[in-house]
Amino acid sequence: MRRLLPSPTEDLDDAGLVEAYRLPPGRSLRMDFVASPDGSIAVDGRSAGLGSPGDKRVFRVLRALADVVLVGAGTAGTEGYRPVAPDSPVGRLREAIGRPVELPIAVVSRRASIDPSSALVTASTLVVTCAAADADRRAALAEAGATVLVCGDDDVDLPAAVAALAERGLEQVTCEGGPQLLHAALSAGVVDELDLTIAPALVGSAQRLLPDDLPAPVGLELRQVLEEDGVLFTRYGVTATSSDQVESS
Repeated sequence: MRRLLPSPTEDLDDAGLVEAYRLPPGRSLRMDFVASPDGSIAVDGRSAGLGSPGDKRVFRVLRALADVVLVGAGTAGTEGYRPVAPDSPVGRLREAIGRPVELPIAVVSRRASIDPSSALVTASTLVVTCAAADADRRAALAEAGATVLVCGDDDVDLPAAVAALAERGLEQVTCEGGPQLLHAALSAGVVDELDLTIAPALVGSAQRLLPDDLPAPVGLELRQVLEEDGVLFTRYGVTATSSDQVESS
């Protein structure tokens, strides 16, 4: 893998890749997505169809650097999410860079509809839901060992959720989707960075990076571009929305 921007560099090893994605201390939320140039995020319903060896490396690095992974319940179910094992590639990389081996996963579910018997539900799992979710479902998840965070009344309040995670020492959040959660997070103004892998394929899938219009366009600042086998790995800083820019001018 090579860096095209900034400061072109050939042959980034794992240590170099970690430094390429490391964030300064403090609170942040980065979105991690893979998409085709036409905006498709899945082949036959799964993101793996757009993946590559390089994409897997970046995915592992982002998880290794994160305090917590945030994911929508639908994506967690479709992609078969499980706890991160200490002897997994992510667990070993976390240990190698001095991070706690355990990586909490926070699942966003407005209805708290996660199966308490699911392998994903462990003592390190957090369920982010709202007061409108069925109280019995919330209780069952808590009894199964998950930490249930009630953030918001009728829907999940993402700024409150990010704050609740930070209060638990989980400041650097990597969000892995899905598109509805991306839309909600951008609309709520809680996204600091978009890490977008662009696969060299056209898919034409109905599953898009953004399924609906945003309240206002969100500005992006290109910070980094890596490349391997025609796949581009981009880092964008999220700047002010167009409406914010107009108000401040």
